[in-house]
Amino acid sequence: MSTFNVPTREEVSKNNQVIFDNLEKALGFVPNIYAAYAYSDTALENYLNFANAKTSLTVKEKEVVNLAVSEVNQCKYCLSAHTAIAKMNGFTNEQILELRGGYASFDSKLDALARLAKNVTENRGKTDDAVLGSFFNAGYTKGNLIDAIALVGDKTISNYVHQTTQVPIDFPIAQPLETVAL
Repeated sequence: MSTFNVPTREEVSKNNQVIFDNLEKALGFVPNIYAAYAYSDTALENYLNFANAKTSLTVKEKEVVNLAVSEVNQCKYCLSAHTAIAKMNGFTNEQILELRGGYASFDSKLDALARLAKNVTENRGKTDDAVLGSFFNAGYTKGNLIDAIALVGDKTISNYVHQTTQVPIDFPIAQPLETVAL
C-alpha cells in the first residue's frame, strides 16, 4: 500500500489553514493524522469538535479507552500517540501495556472501563452482559456508557484514517504488544 503524503498548510483549505495555525500554537506542531483529515475541507473541523466535545469521562479515562480501542484496531499511529499522551497523564509504561491489553490490574474502576472498551470494539457494539455488569458495578452510569461508546467511535475513526492513509507516525513508536513482556 502506498502512503499518502502529509498535506502542508498551503495544500489545504483556508478553514483548515486556520485549524493548522491553532494546532501549531496549542501543540507546537500539526500531528500527521490531523493533516490527513485536512484532505477534506470539513472532516478535520468536524473530527476535532467531536473529539474535544464535553464528556463525563476524565482525561485519564479517555486514554484508557483510546489505548484499548487502538490496540484492538491495531493502529500503530494512535497507539504511539496515545502512549505518549497517557504518559503525560501519569500512566506508567506497565500500566499503558495493560490498558492496551484491555485491562487494568492497578485500578478496578479503570479495569472495568478498559474491558468495556475492548469488548465493545471487538464485538462491534454487541457488548457482553458480564462486561457491562462489571462496568456498572464499578460505579459507572448509563451516561458514562454512552460517552465511552462515543469515544470508541471517535478513536475508531482515527484508527481507520491511519490504517487507510498510512501517514508517517510523528510520535515515539509504540512497540507491538506481543513483543513486549507484560
